[in-house]
Amino acid sequence: MKDPTVCFGGVDWATDAHAVAVVDGDGHLIDEFDVDHSAEGLDELGRHLRKHGVDRVAIERPDGPVVDALLEANLEMVVVASRSVKALRERYGLAGNKSDRSDAYVLADCLRTDGHRWRNLEPDSPSTVTLRAHVRARKDLVITRVSVANQLRAHLRVVFPGAVGLFSHLDSPISLRFLARFPSATKAAWLSERRLGAWLGTQHYSGGKDAAVLYRRLAEAPRGLGGEEGDVRGAVTTSLVAVLSTLVAEINGLEAGMAELLERHPDRAIFTSLPRVGTVRAATLLAEIGDCRARFPDAESLACLAGVVPSTRRSGRHHVVTFRWTADKKLRDALCDFAGDSWRGNAWAEQRYRALRAAGKRHQHAERILARSWTQIIWRCWQDRTPYDPAQHRGYQRVAEAGG
Repeated sequence: MKDPTVCFGGVDWATDAHAVAVVDGDGHLIDEFDVDHSAEGLDELGRHLRKHGVDRVAIERPDGPVVDALLEANLEMVVVASRSVKALRERYGLAGNKSDRSDAYVLADCLRTDGHRWRNLEPDSPSTVTLRAHVRARKDLVITRVSVANQLRAHLRVVFPGAVGLFSHLDSPISLRFLARFPSATKAAWLSERRLGAWLGTQHYSGGKDAAVLYRRLAEAPRGLGGEEGDVRGAVTTSLVAVLSTLVAEINGLEAGMAELLERHPDRAIFTSLPRVGTVRAATLLAEIGDCRARFPDAESLACLAGVVPSTRRSGRHHVVTFRWTADKKLRDALCDFAGDSWRGNAWAEQRYRALRAAGKRHQHAERILARSWTQIIWRCWQDRTPYDPAQHRGYQRVAEAGG
């Protein structure tokens, strides 16, 4: 039987104000209020919850100013995914209607009834949180860069087809400088083999292609738009190139910041010791796994959150094993990206990957299975604060001995 004197809080996060509900041990709503998203409002949030004797609060996201304010108030927190909140609304009405205050009540009351199944939020260190912000910001900018590059490519196929594929990558520095100087077919018509060679020399081009080869690519490509229309359309090229150049510069800046943050992080050696990881991949793995060991008491909990363990459903004679949709997608992407390339630099991973492919598994499926195996290894190294050492990896040693 619940203690009616124990109270539970729920906070529905919004942009300008946050709805808060407090229920007692019997599920009675004893208070609901809104707080502004300001320093004063967030201070009031912690004081108000403490006034009601609340020790534990349910919220939908694991970071940000609200979480910081609740931690400063020494309140325990439980993170409930938005998808779960949507399903939980049906307990309180078949219509599943949503409002900020009703969601705050749902969070508080479900914390009362099901909180014993939910683990408290374990915060990472400030250095990990800062690294994570860099990692995720870089990934968002990379997605934007790819989108803008695709837009530029589609534009050039009409206006200036010769520029597409002229250099190895459309968003490479030499390609962007070329398009800034020659944004249309009419501007590039000025070029000859000799002039192109001279321009490449001023740019210190080191791509390994002779000016004659590059000029032939331009000459053999479709003409594109000429005349006044071509010049006018060149303004679009210039704009897209400017945006792409800015994105590339900002991504490079974030990567430099990530490298510095990673170098100073206490867990750096663990993740940089893994095969085929550079700065970005090591920083991403560290940022998404975090440094709070209590969050993952065993390797299986890490694998489940990452979604690299299949979901099994049994009912009577019905037994189905399916893809685990409910997962931390950022963590899954980080582990699968690492695992999908690790087999090129680790004999054990290569043998396992090739066996899975030979058994008929698609690349993505084999990648997830390999990621699950790597999760066991990474978790052990992470818990012991020890870098990965192939000499201590039994699976690797068996493969090495068999090969020797």
